[in-house]
Amino acid sequence: MKKNSLLLFSLFVCFFAAAQKAWKPLFNGKDLSGWKQLNGKAKYTVQNGEIVGKTVMGEPNSFLVTDKDYGDFALEFEYIVDSTMNSGVQFRSESKADYMNGRVHGYQFEIDPSPRRWSGGIYDEARRDWLYAMDLNPSAKPAFKQGQWNKARVECIGNSLRTWLNGVPCAYVIDDLTPKGFIALQVHAIGKKEDEGRQIRWRNIRIQTEGVKPSPLNNIFVVNLLSNNLSEAEKRNGVSLLWDGQTTAGWRGAYKDKFPEKGWEIKDGTLNVLGSNGAESTNGGDVVTEGEYGAFILQFDFKLTEGANSGVKYFVTEKEANSGSAIGLEYQILDDERHPDAKLGVVGNRTLASLYDLIPSLPEKRARRKIGEWNRGMIVVYPDNHIEHWLNGWKVLEYQRGAPYYYALVARSKFAQWPNFGMAPKGHILLQDHGNAVSFRSIKIQELK
Repeated sequence: MKKNSLLLFSLFVCFFAAAQKAWKPLFNGKDLSGWKQLNGKAKYTVQNGEIVGKTVMGEPNSFLVTDKDYGDFALEFEYIVDSTMNSGVQFRSESKADYMNGRVHGYQFEIDPSPRRWSGGIYDEARRDWLYAMDLNPSAKPAFKQGQWNKARVECIGNSLRTWLNGVPCAYVIDDLTPKGFIALQVHAIGKKEDEGRQIRWRNIRIQTEGVKPSPLNNIFVVNLLSNNLSEAEKRNGVSLLWDGQTTAGWRGAYKDKFPEKGWEIKDGTLNVLGSNGAESTNGGDVVTEGEYGAFILQFDFKLTEGANSGVKYFVTEKEANSGSAIGLEYQILDDERHPDAKLGVVGNRTLASLYDLIPSLPEKRARRKIGEWNRGMIVVYPDNHIEHWLNGWKVLEYQRGAPYYYALVARSKFAQWPNFGMAPKGHILLQDHGNAVSFRSIKIQELK
């Protein structure tokens, strides 16, 4: 019995030693060997075995960067930050002379002690803005502890990018834009003199690059930026492709029994409305899902041409038998700069991502993309009829279907003639043909209970 116990103890010691050996420190606790500073001139020093970053007035974002690049890895670090300071840790990031004169860019683990509590989210520094804001996973917001040391984990394996904060799963992004890059500690630029000298401290920064295995899947929301792709994590969450990326299966023309023979084109994994005369549903006409949906998360990518007008409608029943576009609640898709509809309606309620003719979206400039670039749209309908519109990672609108103010808005809109407009328990999803060239892809749905 003693021999068996000794053997088990020896095996445990060997296993523990091997596990510890797999982790390599990125910071020696003494000086900044293995690191270099890029872009701004914030102050980085070593104190008591910690890297201390301090804000400096008039300096742009500053980065303390590893000498080496890393592809697949698990990264862990601890940090404590002043309550009024924004920071982050870059990963798979780059600095190239031909990109914004060497501006550091790439994925970032957000450190955000502000009231919005987005720590643990994934931001795309100097490229695409927010990929995973913590409003997508609000239950993880309390994971950050102000005035205490926080332990963070970043896991990058292949196209999978995942974060944890104090053991709580925060963000999950699937993306293939940057397969490898450096790690960097950010000190954000400041705009007020009183914010000079704010501090963030990092310690126990370590990385594992060999034998890294993915952590078990959890049920947090997944942002998948690969075109028409459905990951195992999404399947686990109940997400399915609403369009297969190749055929017209699951779709038909509105008020029709089959898909339009003209006006639409499937090409290179995109579903395209072909430009015609700019009139509503006079060429191929709208297309709708064969299925009907109640509570759901609908995701879709879309790309506009100059001056284009279109929309994604939901709770479409086709009971109205009207001419033109079928009736339903509409996530507006519009070139706000060039299409006259952006200036019609009431206080901008026909602009991009608005609830068409009812509620305007927030005019967040960072949520807008240039014409010709892909946008990420999302509509969330909760079982209690609370509804959200998202645009490129930003929540830009929310409302309560069926609330008194909802009925008041309908009563003053072009939909006042339709009894119980938008209040069907279920309906089709519709892609609009408004006579302008618009492309769609990565159309997915998750039904909620």
